[in-house]
Amino acid sequence: MRQVETRRLSSWVWAAGLAASLGCGKDPGFRFTAPINVDRPGPFVQLPLPVGAYSRSLQPDLEDLRILDARGERVPFAILAPRMAQTESIEQRRDAVLYPLPATPTAAGWQSPVEVTVQGDRISVKRRERSAAAMTPDRRSGGWLIDLGERERGAPPPTALRMEWSGPAEFSAGFSLETSDDLNRWRGGDGGQLMALASAAGPLTQPTVRLPEDGGRFVRLVWAEPASAPVLVGAKVVAAGQRSVALDPPSELVLSPKPEPADREALHFDLGGRLAVVEIDLRLAPGTRVAPVRLQGRTAGDEPWSELAASVFYRLERGGAEVNTSPPLGLHANIRYVRVVPDARAAALDPAKTELVVRAQLASLVFANQGQAPFTLSVGSRNPASSALPVSTVVPLLDDERPRFGRASLGDWTEVAAVATAFESERKLAALRPWLLWAVLLVGVAGLGFMVWRLARGAGPLK
Repeated sequence: MRQVETRRLSSWVWAAGLAASLGCGKDPGFRFTAPINVDRPGPFVQLPLPVGAYSRSLQPDLEDLRILDARGERVPFAILAPRMAQTESIEQRRDAVLYPLPATPTAAGWQSPVEVTVQGDRISVKRRERSAAAMTPDRRSGGWLIDLGERERGAPPPTALRMEWSGPAEFSAGFSLETSDDLNRWRGGDGGQLMALASAAGPLTQPTVRLPEDGGRFVRLVWAEPASAPVLVGAKVVAAGQRSVALDPPSELVLSPKPEPADREALHFDLGGRLAVVEIDLRLAPGTRVAPVRLQGRTAGDEPWSELAASVFYRLERGGAEVNTSPPLGLHANIRYVRVVPDARAAALDPAKTELVVRAQLASLVFANQGQAPFTLSVGSRNPASSALPVSTVVPLLDDERPRFGRASLGDWTEVAAVATAFESERKLAALRPWLLWAVLLVGVAGLGFMVWRLARGAGPLK
């Protein structure tokens, strides 16, 4: 009798455990499909992946992609990573020479603190003695004349100035910009803003002055409000040398923020998938705006935020028109979520009028144009076997064939109803599974207690 009861209890526990493990079976399949439109035929066809493929993929490395032909047969394909040029990124810098301007211009304009002498192909620059004597240490300059120096033959043109100052620790100073080749004829350029802000996470600065493409050797920088200007101690001329240029340019995404429950001042952006981000910009609301912020990122919604960078984004208006904006921030990170945290001392960002501009390198697929068209792309499998082949297997002579690649685009996504139902059932079972496991534990404990009680009743007195 006791053996029968033991077997019965074991059956109950086994059945409860089986119920608790439901939903852990085989993969229900691929949840999403989209037609592949071959826009330009070729032996091998390249298909750029949109962000929608990343957002529907359940695997971090896009391992749940599959291409099928009209008969349901697999089509061999490979994942093409974005191509980068083999040259290194080099930023050439050299010192510029700064000459202070007078406090205010004369009726004829700004008096040049230097004079230029042309001797053949060479230009000689000499400070005017009376101009030097007119500048006293306690007299604040209205701006600066900056000599970029002679550019060597074949050298890249200067693209920016990186200003250096001795103080104050915090400031925001607007300026106007003009350039000239001979100090007589001046060409207008974009203005800008230099700024510095001290924070607990470290200093936030904007030291860059962007130069126009057709600028001359001399730059005249005039402060909008000299009283708020920093004390300049030097400047570096920045020229772009050889760079690592993307042969497959990054895709641009413009995103609106979503609610951030943890911090009402912060803005939270979902990129739609885990992307290789190379550049970030903040598009601010109309008007003159300055936004010192910290950027944070993560790959999943349940991960802690990690610090990416700190920067100052700005937008300047004069006369109701935009005159300048901060340059984009270079960034190299594989992330899905971005959090923008403004400095506590700055104005809050308007979520209805603030956008995040992200430039990310998206992968492409290349597949052999074999089988029966039309082709479809499937994605969204929970536990797939990888379908992608090495690129060298799909395209044996990649460098020779790449110029002859066909081109394809992806149509609208369709959700497979049966697979979606299976995923929803699994989600519900996953929510019930903890309760079923507790039930197994309680049944086991109750059964053991019952068996002990029965054994105690059937046992005779000890002798």
